[in-house]
Amino acid sequence: MGEAEPGHDSAQHHRLMEGLRAYGANYTEFTRRFAAWLGVHSTDAAALMEIFYAEDRGAPLSPARLSERISLSSGATTALLNRLERAGHIVRTREHVDRRVVTLTSSPRIQEPARKFFGPLTDRMAAAMSDYPPELLQQFEAFLHHLCGAMETQLEQQDPDT
Repeated sequence: MGEAEPGHDSAQHHRLMEGLRAYGANYTEFTRRFAAWLGVHSTDAAALMEIFYAEDRGAPLSPARLSERISLSSGATTALLNRLERAGHIVRTREHVDRRVVTLTSSPRIQEPARKFFGPLTDRMAAAMSDYPPELLQQFEAFLHHLCGAMETQLEQQDPDT
Protein backbone atom coordinates (compact mmCIF):
# COMPACT_ATOMS: atom_id res chain seq x y z
CA MET A 1 0.00 0.00 0.00
CA GLY A 2 1.17 3.49 -0.77
CA GLU A 3 2.09 5.89 1.96
CA ALA A 4 0.38 9.20 2.58
CA GLU A 5 2.10 12.36 1.46
CA PRO A 6 3.69 14.51 4.17
CA GLY A 7 1.19 16.92 5.66
CA HIS A 8 -1.76 14.57 5.11
CA ASP A 9 -3.56 12.90 7.99
CA SER A 10 -2.92 9.20 7.46
CA ALA A 11 -5.39 8.22 10.20
CA GLN A 12 -8.09 10.29 8.51
CA HIS A 13 -7.32 8.64 5.15
CA HIS A 14 -7.70 5.23 6.77
CA ARG A 15 -11.01 6.22 8.36
CA LEU A 16 -12.31 7.52 5.04
CA MET A 17 -11.19 4.39 3.20
CA GLU A 18 -12.80 2.22 5.89
CA GLY A 19 -16.04 4.20 5.53
CA LEU A 20 -16.00 3.71 1.76
CA ARG A 21 -15.23 0.00 2.19
CA ALA A 22 -18.12 -0.37 4.63
CA TYR A 23 -20.44 1.48 2.24
CA GLY A 24 -19.36 -0.87 -0.56
CA ALA A 25 -20.00 -3.89 1.65
CA ASN A 26 -23.47 -2.59 2.51
CA TYR A 27 -24.17 -1.95 -1.18
CA THR A 28 -23.16 -5.55 -1.91
CA GLU A 29 -25.46 -6.78 0.87
CA PHE A 30 -28.39 -4.79 -0.54
CA THR A 31 -27.72 -6.35 -3.95
CA ARG A 32 -27.67 -9.82 -2.37
CA ARG A 33 -30.93 -9.16 -0.52
CA PHE A 34 -32.55 -7.75 -3.66
CA ALA A 35 -31.52 -10.92 -5.50
CA ALA A 36 -32.98 -13.15 -2.78
CA TRP A 37 -36.17 -11.06 -2.68
CA LEU A 38 -36.59 -11.41 -6.46
CA GLY A 39 -35.47 -15.03 -6.49
CA VAL A 40 -32.61 -14.41 -8.92
CA HIS A 41 -28.85 -14.89 -8.81
CA SER A 42 -26.89 -12.01 -7.25
CA THR A 43 -25.18 -11.31 -10.59
CA ASP A 44 -28.60 -10.92 -12.21
CA ALA A 45 -29.62 -8.48 -9.46
CA ALA A 46 -26.37 -6.54 -9.89
CA ALA A 47 -27.11 -6.28 -13.62
CA LEU A 48 -30.64 -5.05 -12.90
CA MET A 49 -29.27 -2.43 -10.54
CA GLU A 50 -26.82 -1.19 -13.18
CA ILE A 51 -29.70 -1.00 -15.67
CA PHE A 52 -31.84 0.96 -13.16
CA TYR A 53 -29.03 3.40 -12.38
CA ALA A 54 -28.27 3.97 -16.05
CA GLU A 55 -31.95 4.68 -16.71
CA ASP A 56 -32.05 7.12 -13.78
CA ARG A 57 -29.10 8.98 -15.34
CA GLY A 58 -30.90 9.07 -18.70
CA ALA A 59 -28.18 6.96 -20.35
CA PRO A 60 -29.46 3.39 -20.82
CA LEU A 61 -26.81 0.71 -21.14
CA SER A 62 -25.88 -1.44 -24.08
CA PRO A 63 -25.12 -5.12 -23.42
CA ALA A 64 -21.41 -4.42 -23.98
CA ARG A 65 -21.36 -1.60 -21.41
CA LEU A 66 -23.29 -3.75 -18.92
CA SER A 67 -20.74 -6.51 -19.47
CA GLU A 68 -17.98 -4.08 -18.51
CA ARG A 69 -19.90 -2.79 -15.48
CA ILE A 70 -20.49 -6.27 -13.99
CA SER A 71 -17.24 -7.88 -15.26
CA LEU A 72 -18.74 -10.69 -17.31
CA SER A 73 -17.76 -12.00 -20.70
CA SER A 74 -20.04 -11.16 -23.60
CA GLY A 75 -21.31 -14.76 -23.69
CA ALA A 76 -22.10 -14.78 -19.96
CA THR A 77 -23.79 -11.38 -20.29
CA THR A 78 -25.95 -12.69 -23.15
CA ALA A 79 -27.04 -15.66 -21.01
CA LEU A 80 -27.79 -13.30 -18.10
CA LEU A 81 -29.81 -10.96 -20.32
CA ASN A 82 -31.74 -13.90 -21.76
CA ARG A 83 -32.69 -14.96 -18.19
CA LEU A 84 -33.74 -11.43 -17.22
CA GLU A 85 -35.73 -11.00 -20.41
CA ARG A 86 -37.50 -14.37 -19.98
CA ALA A 87 -38.36 -13.40 -16.40
CA GLY A 88 -39.91 -10.16 -17.68
CA HIS A 89 -37.41 -7.94 -15.86
CA ILE A 90 -35.78 -6.23 -18.85
CA VAL A 91 -36.50 -5.21 -22.41
CA ARG A 92 -33.93 -5.03 -25.21
CA THR A 93 -34.73 -2.36 -27.79
CA ARG A 94 -33.14 -0.85 -30.86
CA GLU A 95 -33.97 2.83 -30.40
CA HIS A 96 -30.72 4.21 -31.78
CA VAL A 97 -30.39 5.52 -35.35
CA ASP A 98 -27.93 2.66 -35.84
CA ARG A 99 -30.34 -0.27 -35.49
CA ARG A 100 -27.44 -2.55 -34.48
CA VAL A 101 -27.22 -0.74 -31.13
CA VAL A 102 -29.22 -2.55 -28.46
CA THR A 103 -30.45 -0.62 -25.42
CA LEU A 104 -31.33 -2.28 -22.12
CA THR A 105 -34.23 -0.98 -20.06
CA SER A 106 -36.11 -2.29 -17.08
CA SER A 107 -39.59 -3.57 -17.82
CA PRO A 108 -42.64 -1.97 -16.22
CA ARG A 109 -43.14 -5.32 -14.47
CA ILE A 110 -39.94 -4.91 -12.38
CA GLN A 111 -40.08 -1.15 -11.79
CA GLU A 112 -42.72 -1.18 -9.05
CA PRO A 113 -41.13 -4.06 -7.08
CA ALA A 114 -37.76 -2.27 -7.33
CA ARG A 115 -39.31 0.96 -6.01
CA LYS A 116 -40.91 -1.00 -3.18
CA PHE A 117 -37.58 -2.63 -2.27
CA PHE A 118 -35.30 0.40 -2.66
CA GLY A 119 -37.74 3.20 -1.76
CA PRO A 120 -37.08 3.11 1.99
CA LEU A 121 -33.31 3.13 1.40
CA THR A 122 -33.61 5.98 -1.07
CA ASP A 123 -35.63 7.98 1.45
CA ARG A 124 -33.11 7.31 4.25
CA MET A 125 -30.17 8.26 2.03
CA ALA A 126 -31.90 11.48 0.94
CA ALA A 127 -32.63 12.33 4.58
CA ALA A 128 -29.01 11.66 5.55
CA MET A 129 -27.70 13.87 2.74
CA SER A 130 -30.13 16.66 3.62
CA ASP A 131 -28.18 17.14 6.86
CA TYR A 132 -25.26 18.56 4.86
CA PRO A 133 -25.00 21.86 2.98
CA PRO A 134 -24.96 21.65 -0.83
CA GLU A 135 -21.40 23.04 -0.93
CA LEU A 136 -20.10 20.17 1.20
CA LEU A 137 -21.98 17.60 -0.88
CA GLN A 138 -20.46 19.18 -3.98
CA GLN A 139 -16.99 18.73 -2.48
CA PHE A 140 -17.84 15.15 -1.62
CA GLU A 141 -19.01 14.54 -5.20
CA ALA A 142 -15.67 15.84 -6.46
CA PHE A 143 -13.82 13.70 -3.92
CA LEU A 144 -15.69 10.53 -4.97
CA HIS A 145 -15.20 11.36 -8.65
CA HIS A 146 -11.48 11.75 -8.05
CA LEU A 147 -11.23 8.47 -6.08
CA CYS A 148 -13.21 6.59 -8.74
CA GLY A 149 -10.94 8.00 -11.42
CA ALA A 150 -7.86 6.83 -9.50
CA MET A 151 -9.36 3.36 -9.14
CA GLU A 152 -10.38 3.19 -12.81
CA THR A 153 -6.87 4.19 -13.88
CA GLN A 154 -5.39 1.47 -11.68
CA LEU A 155 -7.82 -1.11 -13.05
CA GLU A 156 -6.90 -0.16 -16.62
CA GLN A 157 -3.18 -0.41 -15.91
CA GLN A 158 -3.15 -3.46 -13.65
CA ASP A 159 -2.66 -6.89 -15.13
CA PRO A 160 -5.75 -8.93 -14.14
CA ASP A 161 -3.49 -11.87 -13.28
CA THR A 162 -1.54 -9.96 -10.60
